[in-house]
Amino acid sequence: MNSITQQLEQLKATLPSDCTLVAVSKTKPNEDIMEAYNTGHRDFGENKVQELTTKAEQLPKDINWHMIGHLQRNKVKYIAPFVHLIHGVDTFKLLKEINKQAEKHDRIIECLLQIHIAAEETKFGLSEEELQSILESKELESLQNVRIIGLMGMATYTDDEGIVLKEFKSLKEIYDSVEKKSTHSNVKLSTLSMGMSGDYKIALEAGSNMVRIGSTIFGHRN
Repeated sequence: MNSITQQLEQLKATLPSDCTLVAVSKTKPNEDIMEAYNTGHRDFGENKVQELTTKAEQLPKDINWHMIGHLQRNKVKYIAPFVHLIHGVDTFKLLKEINKQAEKHDRIIECLLQIHIAAEETKFGLSEEELQSILESKELESLQNVRIIGLMGMATYTDDEGIVLKEFKSLKEIYDSVEKKSTHSNVKLSTLSMGMSGDYKIALEAGSNMVRIGSTIFGHRN
């Protein structure tokens, strides 16, 4: 088994230069994160608020923490002081809560809107119609403490690469269709986050420029 340093360096060598790698560190100990940090890596993803806040307190302050899991509105206040990017904004109510908590800390929090592209009903996300509704909402302009910088989606968990590619391509089409349309000052789309350890190569083929990878770097979770 290669070290975390070796795994990370090998992975980065295969990624396009414009692709942001979020190292998914959920359930991993601080020592593992620090090994990756010591290579110069700064973007780490967590999916549970309590674990994220604990690690943020204990680890270097220049880490860019990504909240990649489903986020409940009543938990936003715990991560608002420091979170770098919230990946899974799947309702307008959640966006408004992020704005409210960001304002308290005099911050602008960057967000991705999560789009439902998978066949599985269990996955969260907005429909294309709900996305359009948010981007066209007059109320959106008043949320000056959030910035929507892109879209995120998760493909169906399947061995059929054709299905996965089709779903990722559908998200790229949605991204392309809305990228230039929004006239709101707090919407500046530049990020398309799709792809994890099992399917990131397909995601890159479909146009992803941010991938969330854990087990390939840190080994399988305990």
